[in-house]
Amino acid sequence: MKYRKLGNTGLIVSELALGTMQFGSKMNVGNLGQEETNRMVKLALDRGINFIDTADVYSLGESETLVGNALKGIREEIVLATKVRLPMSDNFNRSGATRVNIMRGIESSLRRLRTDYVDLYQVHGWDSNTPLEETLRALDDLVRQGKVRYIGLSNYMSWQAATAVMLQERLGLARFVTAQMYYSLVGRGLEHEFQSFAEYHQIGILVWSALAGGFLSGKYSRANPAPSGTRFAESGQFVPFEKEIAYRVVDALKEVAARHGASAARVALAWTLARPAVSSVIIAARSNEHLEDNIRASDLQLSSEDVRLLDAASDPGIPYPKWMVLQLDTAEDPRPKVLHPERYATGGVWKDRRGTPWSA
Repeated sequence: MKYRKLGNTGLIVSELALGTMQFGSKMNVGNLGQEETNRMVKLALDRGINFIDTADVYSLGESETLVGNALKGIREEIVLATKVRLPMSDNFNRSGATRVNIMRGIESSLRRLRTDYVDLYQVHGWDSNTPLEETLRALDDLVRQGKVRYIGLSNYMSWQAATAVMLQERLGLARFVTAQMYYSLVGRGLEHEFQSFAEYHQIGILVWSALAGGFLSGKYSRANPAPSGTRFAESGQFVPFEKEIAYRVVDALKEVAARHGASAARVALAWTLARPAVSSVIIAARSNEHLEDNIRASDLQLSSEDVRLLDAASDPGIPYPKWMVLQLDTAEDPRPKVLHPERYATGGVWKDRRGTPWSA
């Protein structure tokens, strides 16, 4: 296992984190009970994982309870993260990023997790019904009280995250150090703006669903789009993607996997681990066998040829305004070529498109 800093902090985490949505029976994701949870947590820790990510909403608290039980006696040895914001009941005040819900949420999570603090407390999504300052001040209070060591965001758009960080800095509040975001070979939208934002502000990206809900495991094909016993057969498509492009990506994954004697899943995870600003990639499996295979992605080194093949198969194109930013800042401006010549060693980070023939 390899290790990285958690964003711009001094905390060191494994580059693969154990996800826990599969623990518990109320979400129809994994339906793993206490014995299976104990075994999976032990396997992860034995293989060098020191970072576990959960959320209050996973099986409506059951996942946190199972994780808390599994960590009895060893909680201090690991980095523990959870989340707040999504509905926990039909009571509308038990939802959102309000001061009331955050304060109630942390107490409930601490009780279920059998601990008096969490290392990373994350807002599970933007709350358009609550003033942002209210959310940020409540989180800051938790840090000052010692119930939370660091705070993170999840599923924010770039402008939302940037607004939050600037407000935290202006008000002198505890700052977001991580962003838990969906990112995969069939979901590269993070590259349009958010990745650059994270790099600039030194926020560590925690990747969820790097296998696109299991699609990039290689089990799925055009001839058998939902094999029996898979998540797609039981629960449907977990994240949206264009299927024909996805099958093309799977073909490329299998080609690279054959070169390395590895699984398609391991290759997909290795590709994600090599992307900019990533602090950790969250892996979640329903069996110890699959978890073991996922963990081995930490040891897989892809060649430049492998990366080019995967990048080409999954290329989402570059939307505006990013293509204009790159055009002006890296193609037309001569300074980057002098200051960072290594970026242009293979032809440049962005090809000047002026004068390109319409048919090109």
